[in-house]
Amino acid sequence: MLVISDLSFSVAGQPLFQGASATIPAGHKVGLVGRNGAGKTTLFRLIRGELVPEGGAISLPPRARIGGVAQEVPSSGVSLLDTVLAADAERAALMAEAEVADDAHRIAEVQTRLADIDAWSAEARASAILRGLGFDTAAQARPCSDFSGGWRMRVALAGVLFAQPDLLLLDEPTNYLDLEGALWLEAYLARYPHSVLVISHDRGLLNRAVGHILHLEDRNLTLYAGGYDSFARLRAERRALQAAEAKKQEARRAHLQKFVDRFRAQATKATQAQSRVKMLEKMVPISAPEEAARAVFSFPEPDELAPPIVALDGVAVGYGGPPVLRRLALRIDQDDRIALLGRNGEGKSTLAKLLAGKLVPEAGRLTRAAKLRVGYFAQHQVDELVVGETPLQHLQRARPAEGQARLRARLAGFGLMADQAETPVAQLSGGQKARLSLLLATLEAPHLLILDEPTNHLDIESREALVEALTGYGGAVILVSHDMHLLGLVADRLWLVSGGHVASWDGDLEQYRRHLLAGEEGQAAPAKPAKRAVPGADREALAGLRAEVRRCEGRIEKLNAMRDRLATRLADPALYQPDRVGEAAVWQKKYAEVMEGLDKAEELWLIAQERLDAAQGG
Repeated sequence: MLVISDLSFSVAGQPLFQGASATIPAGHKVGLVGRNGAGKTTLFRLIRGELVPEGGAISLPPRARIGGVAQEVPSSGVSLLDTVLAADAERAALMAEAEVADDAHRIAEVQTRLADIDAWSAEARASAILRGLGFDTAAQARPCSDFSGGWRMRVALAGVLFAQPDLLLLDEPTNYLDLEGALWLEAYLARYPHSVLVISHDRGLLNRAVGHILHLEDRNLTLYAGGYDSFARLRAERRALQAAEAKKQEARRAHLQKFVDRFRAQATKATQAQSRVKMLEKMVPISAPEEAARAVFSFPEPDELAPPIVALDGVAVGYGGPPVLRRLALRIDQDDRIALLGRNGEGKSTLAKLLAGKLVPEAGRLTRAAKLRVGYFAQHQVDELVVGETPLQHLQRARPAEGQARLRARLAGFGLMADQAETPVAQLSGGQKARLSLLLATLEAPHLLILDEPTNHLDIESREALVEALTGYGGAVILVSHDMHLLGLVADRLWLVSGGHVASWDGDLEQYRRHLLAGEEGQAAPAKPAKRAVPGADREALAGLRAEVRRCEGRIEKLNAMRDRLATRLADPALYQPDRVGEAAVWQKKYAEVMEGLDKAEELWLIAQERLDAAQGG
């Protein structure tokens, strides 16, 4: 049991905790949430004993082991598997002693203890954890020095999970995981045999892997039962009640004060007035809840291009050796919202780089709209910001002709206000750096926006703002993310990257999650409905066919809307003035392209509907 009693602590004179208390029973899985800068990581340091409280106490059972992820596994020649095995210090020490012990009594004690801690299955357990985090058998035998810092962070996570401390402290563990690793971690934490306290902004993890939420707000701690969605509802109800009580008290105060002001000077009413003064003095103030500053992302709107904006026909792409992806036949329209799914190493980032123009096809044909603008955000770009420059200087370099007022307005549209605008990047938080990188990626109002793990370092409020911005964005969006909540709200198409190919995933994200957790290694993507529609098809096939019909209908609806907008534009008499003849020709060409696309979409809908009817025996 973790007991936090009347905790007080300040940093640079700023109180982070004042009389904070909470009790977490043994075996509980708890998500620690709160605003950026509230003190969540500081609380972890206090629990580990790295900092000393100014007041109060933090207590754990005697000999309880506390574990957390090291900043990084050293770049050594030790294999990944041996590195993880060494993380269980007791087992490693006992195994070493068993090799040299010569006292029969001590040998028996060592062997008994090794059996108690299940030491003989250790390699299998360590290997399973590494596999869940994305390392296959061959990778597990390679030295740590073969891997980059991000991958070594996964090894550090594997080590602490293998050691199974009594209290596991995890600070944003999904930031260096892909979707598959994040889903595996959720399932692992849900069945972890001891207590877990995890700082996370990942709503999926906070809903599925923990049973309680510990909220840090106003220097106090409050424990809520249930996952994040339950906590958010209950907190909203409490805040509404608090606001209503504060409003009623304010009205009561005003009423009493009015009486006092009116009758204080009248002898006949002096006693009643004094009585009300005492009532005012005894009234404990109820403060209305502070409203959080609204997180925003203001993406500039792109102009409209005729579909498709990108088309791939028989494309292969790689890095000079055998192609990573081959025979790609894909189409992207400006209103698409596409999530890329697939296990680590299958080629999601390769596809993103191809679409962004950072890789060129090795075979086949890739066609782009003539005036296509592409915005690309990848997590490594945050690290490529110039640490000595301010966000304002970054923008000035990108837009030298724009005035400071306009540049500052752009920064404010991404939540970087006056103070942050002139703060060196080195002093910004991870979330602020991510906002700056997103601003730079969208500066030119791209028709195609490719986002590779955009939510790392963003808090929950910022993630919700990003969802809102992407949902209303006028360009196509390609997403690679471990954030299931983001993918579920934004993406309307799912592409599975697997086995060197890219195909539509015809289930939903929940089905994909179950598919991964079932350990269906190497299973191919579900075949496209058009190839599965046969009389007597199973329920899954029928669901896929119905989904394909809905997608075709959605595509027709979008093309019809585009046709109507173009028709309205072409009906404008001003477009046919002598000085705008060239412009009219451009819009007429776009209208013809849309009509051609509409014909094809209706043809595909007819095929899909016929196959659905055949599968249903109609």
